[in-house]
Amino acid sequence: MAVDTSSQSVAKAAGEDIARGRSRGTGHRRGPVKRSLSTHWYAWAMVAPVVIVIGVIIGYPLVRGIWLSLTDANERNVERSIGVNHIPASYEFVGLDNYADALTGSQFLGTLGWTLVWTVACVSVTFALGLGLANMLNRRIAGRSVYRMLLILPWAVPGFVSVFAWRFLYDERRGILNQLLAGGGIDAVPWLNDPTWAKFSVIAVNVWLGVPFMMVALLGGLQSIPGELYEAAEMDGAGAWQRFRHITLPGLRSVSTTVILLSTIWTFNMFPVIFLLTRGGPGEATQILVTQAYKFSFEISPRDYAQSSTWGVLILILLMVFAAVYRRVLRKQGEVW
Repeated sequence: MAVDTSSQSVAKAAGEDIARGRSRGTGHRRGPVKRSLSTHWYAWAMVAPVVIVIGVIIGYPLVRGIWLSLTDANERNVERSIGVNHIPASYEFVGLDNYADALTGSQFLGTLGWTLVWTVACVSVTFALGLGLANMLNRRIAGRSVYRMLLILPWAVPGFVSVFAWRFLYDERRGILNQLLAGGGIDAVPWLNDPTWAKFSVIAVNVWLGVPFMMVALLGGLQSIPGELYEAAEMDGAGAWQRFRHITLPGLRSVSTTVILLSTIWTFNMFPVIFLLTRGGPGEATQILVTQAYKFSFEISPRDYAQSSTWGVLILILLMVFAAVYRRVLRKQGEVW
């Protein structure tokens, strides 16, 4: 009986403790969100203003653009004011018609094809040149600091200044490039007036602007590779190509994957080079998706806001698909990204 009495006392005490815990609101387990808010409330309070600002600056235009892409909005049927008269919006919801027209039309597919060529060419050439320059500057050579500063200079100059300088160099009559060719007895080249030469010209300018970033990023990756690996490989009789293939490239894999992704996204949306150098010309030869979307919204008459928004949403979808596929490929190769 004594044992039974003590067992009943323990059970009763435990029941009272549970009851008191419930009365204080601690008897049930809180969810992960509530636990995070109660534990890290200060961090959430500091982050909240930034999240709100980003949501307003990015979220609202994104939602607005998606909505306009589902309508037939243009300059003539959107809400506007003329003097004291206010004209309400009269555009209508058309669903996915704009997407169907864009994806089945020749203009979008043709522009997409050149955009892909432009992106692949710029990223591959930029990566190759950046890797070569990074390998050179990673060695102990005289004046290495000076070379680094000079090679970073294009990155330090504002982009529009660099593009206008190249536009002057490409001038068919007074440009320095054609003057040099004329000195050698070669006819002037229509750098920006011929479709083929214009494509080579815009790629060259974008590569010139992108090499410094690629070089600096890859140089940082090279300096993180232990020098003992190269010394051991050289003692084992490995040649320069073998050391580059089996030590340098694997050592740069994590850096390379990041810079290639960033460079691809930047190049795909590189508006200033195309717009300031050729404005998509001659004709539509150098028009990429982002400059064509701008043209719909600001240059043609009437301004086609629905078509511009549709192209913008398609650009976003294409980049998201590329990032997802890129991530999946990296995960299959054992990279965590």
